[in-house]
Amino acid sequence: MPVFAYRGLTAAGRAVQGVVDADSAKGARVRLRRDGIFPTEVAEERTAAPTGAGAAGSAFALRRGPRMSPSELALVSRQLSTLLAAGVPVVEALAAVGEQSDRPVVTQVLSHVRDRVTQGTPLAEALADYSTIFPEIYVGMVRAGEAAGALDLVLERLANYTEAQTRLNAKMRNALAYPVLMTLVSSGIVAFLLGFVVPRVTRIFADQKQTLPLLTRVLLGVSNAIATYWWLLAILAIGGVLWLLAARRRPAWRLWFDRQLLTLPLIGPVMTRIAIARGARTLATLLGNGIPLLHALDVAAGVAGNSALAQAIEDARTAVREGQSLAAPLRQSGLVPPLVTHMIAVGERSGELEAMLGKVADAYEAEVESLLGTLTAVLEPITIVVMGGIVLFIVLAILLPIFEINALVR
Repeated sequence: MPVFAYRGLTAAGRAVQGVVDADSAKGARVRLRRDGIFPTEVAEERTAAPTGAGAAGSAFALRRGPRMSPSELALVSRQLSTLLAAGVPVVEALAAVGEQSDRPVVTQVLSHVRDRVTQGTPLAEALADYSTIFPEIYVGMVRAGEAAGALDLVLERLANYTEAQTRLNAKMRNALAYPVLMTLVSSGIVAFLLGFVVPRVTRIFADQKQTLPLLTRVLLGVSNAIATYWWLLAILAIGGVLWLLAARRRPAWRLWFDRQLLTLPLIGPVMTRIAIARGARTLATLLGNGIPLLHALDVAAGVAGNSALAQAIEDARTAVREGQSLAAPLRQSGLVPPLVTHMIAVGERSGELEAMLGKVADAYEAEVESLLGTLTAVLEPITIVVMGGIVLFIVLAILLPIFEINALVR
């Protein structure tokens, strides 16, 4: 069914806009008037996916367009779960959630998915058309929920999972935002001082025949180098960033880089626990919804966020396929803490692997929150001390020759 974008006025005279699905522009106007909206402009959305053979082409167009944020995806999942639990059919639930959303992309996607489901396509297959919106773990769990007849429960678990991952990512961003921002601002101020301010201030020393102090000579050398070769430094910086980006696209380089990242004094433990918490939560969620262990491990490797740990999970998957336990290869990798492998081993022996993985995720998410607080508390004073030391060096380098000039004048 086509989707139409509209602009109009409510009975109270308030301007509104959005999208609505209808058979034609006339049908869209009739539906809007029935809803109390007087349309002033109605136009068909060309990015909407047509039914039948054209679905794949418009799905490609949507992939290039806006995406749902994790919070929007969690909200949609929870609303669908609530409606399905109340006995509302899937098609009607998709229509209801899409119509009440004020985000056009949500309305469009759910309208397209509803049309596919109306034609007899399973919900999981319809969601798979939009892989940038619905990740593999989402589609896999929906497929398992459809097969088990527990789609409402699966969608609720997906909402919980998405919200948990969003909170974890938000905590990491919030913890690093202040140190990173302060470092960038301070670096820019220091570069401006060395490149533009210091050369002008130190010109008063050029007419003096006195030997300048060592600090001043070092400062002048650095300042002159920045003022003269700033373009070369910019090229080297940009080149270095591009080289790192290109190197990370190569599996061997990325594996080495991510492995070294896990060994850093302050950042390493945080990155390790974030990856383990994310992987354990993913495995627990998938296993709890009937996804086979081998497929669950494949998905968990993709969401680990670190290629070294992803490689460890892939090696464990290979070992499990050959009949070994899950805990042994993870322990041999040397990247997974002993406590985690021990709990996994206990879960395998007791048949409670899902519950143990959930406990691992809970414990490590709590540790991540604690470590992020510690990391922030450590990075903030370190950043202040380093930047203060640089400023002190600049001030001393400028004041020392002034003191010497005053002594000569006296």
